[in-house]
Amino acid sequence: MNTGKKSRFFLLTFVTALFAVGILMVFNTTSAEVIDRSLNISTHHALYRQLIFGLISIFCGLLVYYIGFQKLLDLSPYLFYVLIGCLILVFVPGVGQQINGGNRWISLGPFSFQPSEFMKVVMPLYFIHLFLKEEKMTWKRFYLIILRLSVPLALILVEPDNGAVVIIMVTMMALFFICRIKWIYWLLPFLFLGGIGVAVAMQMPHVKARIRVYMNPEADLLGKGHQPYQAKIAAGSGGLYGRGVGASLQKLNYLPEARSDYIAAIYAEELGFIGIVFLVLLYLSITYSGFHIAFTTTQKAGFYIAATLTFLVSLQAFLNLGVVSGLLPSKGTNLPFFSQGGSSLLANAIAVTLIMSAHRIKEHPSWQAMKKN
Repeated sequence: MNTGKKSRFFLLTFVTALFAVGILMVFNTTSAEVIDRSLNISTHHALYRQLIFGLISIFCGLLVYYIGFQKLLDLSPYLFYVLIGCLILVFVPGVGQQINGGNRWISLGPFSFQPSEFMKVVMPLYFIHLFLKEEKMTWKRFYLIILRLSVPLALILVEPDNGAVVIIMVTMMALFFICRIKWIYWLLPFLFLGGIGVAVAMQMPHVKARIRVYMNPEADLLGKGHQPYQAKIAAGSGGLYGRGVGASLQKLNYLPEARSDYIAAIYAEELGFIGIVFLVLLYLSITYSGFHIAFTTTQKAGFYIAATLTFLVSLQAFLNLGVVSGLLPSKGTNLPFFSQGGSSLLANAIAVTLIMSAHRIKEHPSWQAMKKN
C-alpha cells in the first residue's frame, strides 16, 4: 500500500472511530434525557436519527468521491448561490425553523438542515474556483470577490450564528495564506469586516451575556453561566479514568445540550482524562492525515482543497473542546463526527471525502518549491 492510500485509509479509519464513539455517546446522553424527563419518545430515537444521517453522509460522501473535487469546483458557483437562497429562506415563516431564538434551520418534514454548515465547505471551494481562473490576483479583483463572500456572512450573522461566522472567516484567512495572496489585500478587509461583526455582535444581548459569563462564570449560574459551569463539573469529576460508560450524573438534566455542543464534557466525565487524551489524539491524527494528503497531491486545486478543509475540521474540534474546557467563550459549535447533528455530520463528511479525493501519488512541483522556501 503506497503512502497515498495509507493516508486515505488512516483518515477514514480515524473518522469512523470518532463516529462510532460519538454514536455511543449520543445514545448514552439522549436516552438518559428521555428517561429523566419522561419524554413520550423512544430512548433510541436520537440514535436512529444519527444513524440515518450517518447513512446519508456515507451515500453523499461516495457520490462526492465519485464526482471528484474538480467537478465540485466547477459546480461551486451554483452551490454558493443556492446556499445564499437557503440562508434567505431561513427567515421565511413556514419554511425557516426558529430554535432557541435563532433562525438557522430549514424544515423538511420530520428533518431540518442548517445551510450555514454547508456554507463552511462551499465558500472555500467557490473562492478556489475563482482564484484558479485568475492569472494574477489584483487588489480590485480580490475585493470584488470579498464583496460577494460577505453576503452569506452577513446573512449568517443576522440569524444569528456568530460561531459559524468566526469559523468561516478564520478558515478563509487560512485559505488566503495558503494561496499566497498578499496579506495587505486580505488583512485589511477582514479586520474591517471583523470589526463590523464584533460591533454588531456586541449589540446582541446573548453575545454580551456570553462574554460576561466567560469573564466571570459564577456571575450567572442560573442563566448563561449554567452550561459552562456544569461542563466544568462534568469534566472535572471524571478524574483520570472516569466514572464509567453510562455512569454520568451531569447528563441527568444538569447539563443542557449534552448531546450536541457539550457532549465532550459527558465523555470526559465517563471516560476521564485518558478518554479525552484518546479523543484529542484522534483529531490530531485526522489533522495529520489530511495535511499529508495535501502535501502529496499532484494538482494545485487538490492541495488548496485538502489543506483548507483539513484546517476547517480541525478548527471546529479545537473550538468545541476549548469551549467545553472553559478556555473559550461559548460559540455553539458542534464537535465534528461526534456531536448529534445531521447538518454538521453531512457537511464534515463531504469535507473529508473531498480531502480524500484530492490525493494523488506524486508531489506537486509548486508545493516542492514552497517547502524549499
